[in-house]
Amino acid sequence: MSVPTVETMPSSVPGSAMPSMSPGVRPVALAAGDVTLSALIAQPSGPPRATVVAVHGGGMSAGYFDGQAHPDVSLLALGARLGYTMVAVDRPGYGLSAADAPSGQTLAEQSAALHAALRHLAGRAETGAGVFLLAHSFGGKLALTYAACQAGDPDPAVPPLLGLDISGLGRDYAIDPENGPDPHQHRHWKRNWGALRFYPPNTFREAEGLVAPMPPREQAEALQWPRRFPVAAAAVQVPVRLTFAEQELWWHHDEDTVADLAAHFASAPSAAVDRQPGAGHNISLGWAARTYHLRAFAFFEECLARRSAGASVTP
Repeated sequence: MSVPTVETMPSSVPGSAMPSMSPGVRPVALAAGDVTLSALIAQPSGPPRATVVAVHGGGMSAGYFDGQAHPDVSLLALGARLGYTMVAVDRPGYGLSAADAPSGQTLAEQSAALHAALRHLAGRAETGAGVFLLAHSFGGKLALTYAACQAGDPDPAVPPLLGLDISGLGRDYAIDPENGPDPHQHRHWKRNWGALRFYPPNTFREAEGLVAPMPPREQAEALQWPRRFPVAAAAVQVPVRLTFAEQELWWHHDEDTVADLAAHFASAPSAAVDRQPGAGHNISLGWAARTYHLRAFAFFEECLARRSAGASVTP
């Protein structure tokens, strides 16, 4: 029996305007409880190995994962070629949902919305072995919150969570968070991007179509993260990989801090922290994007192999 495909979102839908997309990438809408989330999807030519749901950071949008400045940049295009169903969602308060949730949502509310969106997706597209979350910056806060919430009784209508790959997120800010939750303030340009040499020509022109206002409730949530991280991390029960860019300036990530971060994932089967040379905070838009993305997929493949090995063990 064939699985229905996710319907392409008409370009005339209010709030659905999106920048140009890579071949094979198309816009869709996912029902997510009280809101409808706009998203980008790219599907493999055959049955998917698994599904990767990409979650953008504060003040960005789903298009962050389909960068157009160079063919090597798009996570969505690469993942589909490697056999994964790829979905990049606009978090609540962004894209299509901005009209219904102009103030945004709390992390708990966003987690519930993501859960509902995955249920909608699973009924309309093949998802393979389950779902990986690949998240950037504030999106990593949502990924960890969601993973912590999934530690209880699983919902059989939602694909199982297989692992988390998060970049640009730590626990303790390298700045006073009271002065910096809005990433689009001019003084934070270098924190977001790092050195100009890290990015292909036309990156910043293309990025103009990716940025969006950071919802007020999201800014308030950002201030609470240092105390919420330990609670969320302790509840995560899937493998975790964190990546810090060479010029990551939003977070403390010295060796002692990194070791402490990994130690908080006491219930996870594994927790690794990597560093990405030649990159700024917005890793997935730079020259290092392909390297970072391939490392993420290698991590996903390790998770799938571990899962297969565990399933093959007989009592």
